[in-house]
Amino acid sequence: MKKLGFITLFATLLVSSCTSSAPTPFPEVSEPIAITQGPKDHLFASYYGINSWSKDNRYVAVLETDITDRLSEDGEYATLALVDLQDNNKLIPIAKTCTWNFQEAAMCHWLPWADDTLLFNDKREGKFVTVILNWKTGEERIIPYPVSAVSKDGEWAVSINYARLRISRPDYGYAGDGQDAQRDVAWPENDGLWLVNLKSGEAKLILTVASLKDQMTQMEDPNGMAYFCHTVFNPSATKIFFLARTVENLDAQTKKVSKWKTTSFTCDVDGSNVRRCFPDGWGGSHFNWKDDKTLAVTAKWEDRVYGHTLFTVGEEEKVQHIGAGILDFDGHCLFSPNGKFMSSDGYYKKKVFERPWVLVRLEDQAIISLGAFYVPEVYRNTYSRCDLHPRFRPDGKQIGFNSVHEGSRQVYLRNIEWK
Repeated sequence: MKKLGFITLFATLLVSSCTSSAPTPFPEVSEPIAITQGPKDHLFASYYGINSWSKDNRYVAVLETDITDRLSEDGEYATLALVDLQDNNKLIPIAKTCTWNFQEAAMCHWLPWADDTLLFNDKREGKFVTVILNWKTGEERIIPYPVSAVSKDGEWAVSINYARLRISRPDYGYAGDGQDAQRDVAWPENDGLWLVNLKSGEAKLILTVASLKDQMTQMEDPNGMAYFCHTVFNPSATKIFFLARTVENLDAQTKKVSKWKTTSFTCDVDGSNVRRCFPDGWGGSHFNWKDDKTLAVTAKWEDRVYGHTLFTVGEEEKVQHIGAGILDFDGHCLFSPNGKFMSSDGYYKKKVFERPWVLVRLEDQAIISLGAFYVPEVYRNTYSRCDLHPRFRPDGKQIGFNSVHEGSRQVYLRNIEWK
């Protein structure tokens, strides 16, 4: 790991040129502290931006696996475990799952309405499901839909088709026939976004893929597919952000896609009031809600260069380009709990093989480096790569991430002191 001096210089120049009142000080961020270790690989048990700490901040949910450089196949399990931060980072195995990947792991979430309880995706009796587990008592409940997003209050989830995703975007899907992928249907009318009540287990299809055909990129390949992915609730669970994609020229042997187009959308939680986030050509990739109406999304600014955007739902025409010239990369947007800063980590460049990580002060767009993290060759495969995928502890006093800069895939924490 090393510092990115030019970014720190950029921040210094911005601060020195500011003539208004003194901006909010940047926090002090400690060096990374590994909370897992080899010989096995470990990663957070969910996608970036998702809370991984228990309510008392004692336990952190992770996955443990023997696989390093390829996709997992049907029946290959990873261990869901908790790291006890108050007992020398003792690893406590609590379950196994065969529905996981290196990007979203098993989409594990702590449930705020039940003590010692979390949920994760798994395959049971041949179907992809959500398991709600009290890890101390072992009591579990099965919901017959895998989760893609969970509301902040833990009462609602969005479900998507992970079998279809395995074909269209293998590094985010699940192996096996746990759902009907409908491989021969380009625009399914009976699949899309499902809203799941996590207390009752009831689910409703709120938005179909076919219903957005006229707003998405059309396909010329008769064997192409359209699908939804990457969903996230706003804080009050009144709106959902999601990506709608078309893929063409799917190669069944290499599992690679040669033509892939994205449209970013928001909708109300019942599937109504669907809104496009950007004009044609902007696409969309990574995302996060700052508050109930404001979003950060990485997209192809003016169909020219990938960058970080900030906009309000309903005022999409007022979209801002954040950190132009410095943040012109596809990064994982993540807002600090106080809403004053945005973290973003990017992909390595060829010949450098270091993942950059920066912190942006939103009030003046000053930027500092949080380091650069080396990626050994074994972890450069697209489908088994190790993105940093940071996430803040809810109180903002720690930030965690996955990394391979010390030679294996492990989980790290950094302490944060706000000034």
